[in-house]
Amino acid sequence: MPNAWGDLLRILYVAFAFSAALFLGALKGLLVGPIAGLILIIGNVAVILALFPVHVGWTFYTIVKTDRFDIPLKAAILLGLPVLAALWLGLSIAASVIVGVGYGFFTPWVSAFEAFRHENEFKKFLHCIVDGTWDTIKGSCTVVRDFADICIHSYPLYLKEIRESTNSEIQTLRFIHVPGIIIVGLVGLVVEIPSYTIIAVIKSPLMLLKGWQRLTHDLISREGPFLETACIPVAGLTILLWPLFVVGGIVLSIFASVFVGLYGAVVVYQERSFRRGLAYVIAMVAEFDEYTNDSLYLREGTILPKPRYRKKHASHSSELTVGGSHVRDEGIGSPGMLMPSIGPSRSVKRTIQEVKMVQVWGNMIRSMEIRARELLDANVITSADLLEWLKAKNSHEAPIVGVGLPSYSFLHTLAASIKAGDGILLLDDVVITHDNRPQDRLIDWFFHPVMVLKEQIKILKLGEGEMHYLERIVLFGSNSQRMGAWENGCVIPGDPLRAAQIQGISRRLTGMVRSMSKLPTYRRKYRHLVKALLSEKEGSIKFESVRSVTSVEIV
Repeated sequence: MPNAWGDLLRILYVAFAFSAALFLGALKGLLVGPIAGLILIIGNVAVILALFPVHVGWTFYTIVKTDRFDIPLKAAILLGLPVLAALWLGLSIAASVIVGVGYGFFTPWVSAFEAFRHENEFKKFLHCIVDGTWDTIKGSCTVVRDFADICIHSYPLYLKEIRESTNSEIQTLRFIHVPGIIIVGLVGLVVEIPSYTIIAVIKSPLMLLKGWQRLTHDLISREGPFLETACIPVAGLTILLWPLFVVGGIVLSIFASVFVGLYGAVVVYQERSFRRGLAYVIAMVAEFDEYTNDSLYLREGTILPKPRYRKKHASHSSELTVGGSHVRDEGIGSPGMLMPSIGPSRSVKRTIQEVKMVQVWGNMIRSMEIRARELLDANVITSADLLEWLKAKNSHEAPIVGVGLPSYSFLHTLAASIKAGDGILLLDDVVITHDNRPQDRLIDWFFHPVMVLKEQIKILKLGEGEMHYLERIVLFGSNSQRMGAWENGCVIPGDPLRAAQIQGISRRLTGMVRSMSKLPTYRRKYRHLVKALLSEKEGSIKFESVRSVTSVEIV
């Protein structure tokens, strides 16, 4: 009997705490949401509108200037540029509004439930009130800053690389295919957008019911998110908010349909066939219907026609080359994150063992900080180098700190990983392997090329002097004066082939770092690191000068 009363009290306590968190979270969302949402919406829309003419001009100039496309292909891209620009303007503003409203309102609400992870009751109550207020407002400012970095720095850098790339294979197109590309692109938009919308709306009631069924089953059997007591409030909130997840899935499907439809123009170019482009448009409707059937555990396949639109590949699989690696594109029409997952939850143990993306970013920045301090203490790089990067518009204008230092740090990470064995060894003895890497498509694009580069360095079996030579050319690039001034015991290979292999490793390494520098949050985090190093270096110089003056006065 006492156990029954104890269980009843625990249930009442959980119900009361959940209701209190639900009320406090909603109240915080109503108070903080408008402020954080307006900051994010106004900031992102201001960046979009202010840079829109510049972005269009940069893109137009790049298409005209690049040697990678022949004249007919340039003409086709330029003819489609106004449509693409209008789509970017409309979709980016709409996405900013949706993200602003969602982030501003739901982040404080979820934070109220996250407070239950604290063991102390007073801390639970305090964090339930405080968490998600000021942090949400600061987070919205951070999102605007990262978005501005992408628009101001990453996109122009990407266009510059296109203009300056020396690709021996020129992408060609016959003028006869230009009308077909334009027509199929427009037909794709007309067909895919309403088709995806209708399919998503029709199947949304099933998604709602099956999602609730899955979550209720986990609640009763204490599986998935309900396995840990601290996660129960957040999982309970998921049950309440599942209808909004369903609505979000519909909105994402509509957004994705725009790009799926436009990809039909790419199919016409790749296959050199107007008919295959139209076949792609029809097939992608069937692909999406089949994908939603699989997601909702309905009958396999689809009743819609699915014509073949590839000559050499299977119906919907193609290969893309990203960062030097081949990845499978499992159907452009059915990206894996269009709909909320209602499948069985991953085990908590597997989730805990998985390395998180935030760990990878934090580990990389800490590794750069360690290597930077070593180089600053040895006067290999100076505070002038740090200041030059802070004043530069992009990494090309200050390559030693912008590209050399991250590449030097990355090289040491690869060297340590080779000694450790499998995977990529990070700080704190964290090893990223194929099994525990973050489940993210972005990581997939980079992980395989990094592993390939690691094996290439391993096969070369560099001696200590050759490794120091690789460090020099990675850090200083083409700056022969700085390379000659750094006496790190390097040995320049006498064999020209061996030297060329090492220089090839250097180019691939710096190429990966340049690609990484265009990712969101990178520039903000790296800029913060450089500022901290510069402040610390100038502080130590002032301290040394004051100490020397004091010593002279005493004498």
